[in-house]
Amino acid sequence: MDLSKISIAELQSMLEKIPAEIEKRKAEEKQKVLDQIAALASSHGFSLDELISRKASAGKKSGTRKPVAVKYRHPQNPDLTWTGRGRKPAWVNDWLNGGKTVEGLLV
Repeated sequence: MDLSKISIAELQSMLEKIPAEIEKRKAEEKQKVLDQIAALASSHGFSLDELISRKASAGKKSGTRKPVAVKYRHPQNPDLTWTGRGRKPAWVNDWLNGGKTVEGLLV
């Protein structure tokens, strides 16, 4: 398409119509793909909802997470521990500001 031969008014009109047309075509394409997927699922004896719900439940982990092992412990106060995840506790920052290294706290 040679845009150099189109007037400014026509170009602006097109510019206003293009986003709506893009959204319309995306919706049509999305529906077409969903129909194809549903047909494929049906040919294997499944409904689309059944496959989606199985995928959702298979991806979820049940139960609680295991606690993370302690990686760092304060040498004078063994109650002060840190796993090494998240923000550094104040006692670790105090230790580091005292010129010592985090390796000195390793369990």
